[in-house]
Amino acid sequence: MCGICERQAMGRRAFLAGLGLAAGSALFGIVEASAAGGPTTSVTADQALAKLKSGNEKYVTAPEVCAADLAQRRAGVAQSQTPWATIVSCSDSRVPPELLFGGLGVGDLFVARNAGNMVDTATMGTIDYGVAVLGAPLVVVLGHERCGAVVAACDVVTKNATFPGSIGPMVKPIVPAARAVKGQPGDFVDNAVRESAKRTAIQIATKSKIVAASIKAGKVKVVAARYGLGDGKVEYLS
Repeated sequence: MCGICERQAMGRRAFLAGLGLAAGSALFGIVEASAAGGPTTSVTADQALAKLKSGNEKYVTAPEVCAADLAQRRAGVAQSQTPWATIVSCSDSRVPPELLFGGLGVGDLFVARNAGNMVDTATMGTIDYGVAVLGAPLVVVLGHERCGAVVAACDVVTKNATFPGSIGPMVKPIVPAARAVKGQPGDFVDNAVRESAKRTAIQIATKSKIVAASIKAGKVKVVAARYGLGDGKVEYLS
């Protein structure tokens, strides 16, 4: 290990020890609530796993011509990463940040995804790590059109809806945003998507001591945005 890499590794270890974070605990999956039932895939779990393995094998051993630069980039960032933005995005399969932001390559974005693009302890730790250790200067909270988690929160407000398992607690933090925009002109769900993204951006900017200090020092900005599923456009809200 070269001196620079060794210093980076030591810095990362010190950061994790200081915050009391366990390695690998930053991201986890959450099932997104859906307001209306729809068709589901016919692919089985084993088939899905096989597709993932096949795709990864192709990525490793035989990238297509259009992915030649991606292969080179992969090798270039294998030992270290320098992402220039942190994205807090919904886990919706139609909202992949690397693609919708222009087909970005490996190592460009530091991404935390969960249903409803909310911020819990693990996600806040991810953001703190991106800012304090990786030096990402921009944090974007990316809501999106017709978000199922937000639709569920709106149903809680208007229909007193309940949801099974961990879906209810997952939706709960979005409910205040939905209540705040109930009765306002325009589409209730879309208004709630925007309000929730803005509130989450404020939460990140004020409740994280690391981010707040970086903002005060002029090193970091936190913004909220909304992605349109139909037109593919990202609209910045703050």
